[in-house]
Amino acid sequence: MQAGTVVGNLASAIGIRTDDAALVANLKAGSEEAFAVLIAQYHQPLYSLIARSLNDPVDAADITQEVFIKVFRSIRGFNGESSLRTWLYRIALHEASNQRRWWSRHKKQEITIDSLSESDDDCSTFCLSSTLCDDRDSPFDYAAQAEVRVRVESALQQLPEAFRTVVVLREIEGFAYEEIAEILNVNLGTVKSRLTRGRSALRALLVATGSIASNGSASSLKVRTSKETVTR
Repeated sequence: MQAGTVVGNLASAIGIRTDDAALVANLKAGSEEAFAVLIAQYHQPLYSLIARSLNDPVDAADITQEVFIKVFRSIRGFNGESSLRTWLYRIALHEASNQRRWWSRHKKQEITIDSLSESDDDCSTFCLSSTLCDDRDSPFDYAAQAEVRVRVESALQQLPEAFRTVVVLREIEGFAYEEIAEILNVNLGTVKSRLTRGRSALRALLVATGSIASNGSASSLKVRTSKETVTR
């Protein structure tokens, strides 16, 4: 994935945009260069989307990699009925959904970092957190330094999944209503309804934390995160 990041920076710097049809054709032909271009163009936005969709954003890097593996294996089945971008986002949301289900099933089996455990040697108890020696911030922590951005990201995580997904796709990723409906396989009215309710819920959360004034608008923030807020 490192090579893709480097190519992505270069592509952004010189303004390269690869034609989807040609890119798909080269991908189907097994071109490694085409796959590197695909990663360069879509790695960061897909990573951001997945990070905002998961219970634990730390897992976003692994899930993003899984998405590109699935794309590599499935590209020959891409028939062009939707845009390449729409297809990629659909796969990303599906993988994020799978991860959320896995997380929910296994959460009950996990113990918290502050739980007391028993030593095998002398039967004494100890706290798992005391065994950690690396107190550095995670990549997500580094990426969300600004206080307002942290509050907005936190508010997004508190939204119901259906509302959060539509808000992220519309306000952060910039998809049209029709594209969102296609990605989520719902009708246009459902998209608009979820977006309206999601914006309202997000605004209420931001007002409660003092992030915006009571007469402010959540949508005017463009959720004030931009696509760069969540980065690796």
